[in-house]
Amino acid sequence: MSRRRAAIIREVLPDAKFGNETVTKLINSLMMCGKKSIAESAVYEAFEEVSQKLNSDPIEIFEAVLKNVEPLLEVRSKRVGGATYQVPTNVRPRRARSLALRWLITAARARKDKRTIAKKLAAELLDAHGGRGASVTKRENTHKMAEANRAFAHFMW
Repeated sequence: MSRRRAAIIREVLPDAKFGNETVTKLINSLMMCGKKSIAESAVYEAFEEVSQKLNSDPIEIFEAVLKNVEPLLEVRSKRVGGATYQVPTNVRPRRARSLALRWLITAARARKDKRTIAKKLAAELLDAHGGRGASVTKRENTHKMAEANRAFAHFMW
């Protein structure tokens, strides 16, 4: 984090198929080695599979998944005197969205049950929509850690 000035927030263009900026952020986060067309096709294929299984609009499903995965609280290190405390803080909406996307992709890549990244991402989206899956577990663990360190909340001033 820079001490001089705030970071410049760059706006991303909406994706071609759905016209949604969050889908573009998912594609950009999934992309490796600059292969955007491969990431784009994987995301669209995963959305197609999810919408077929749930018989609903893929963007509505994606927004519901993000709502299930986005954290409300997290812990941050705060040095007071000679000790470092894990202080629970509220998560800003922009950071919550980026954490949710990161956790979804990490959980999808870590899955062992499917072959392609599109199938892994579709399986993770379905699990997160149902309230289970590694990404939802990560959010619950973050909330548990913040709840456990609630005694140090008075250090955040």
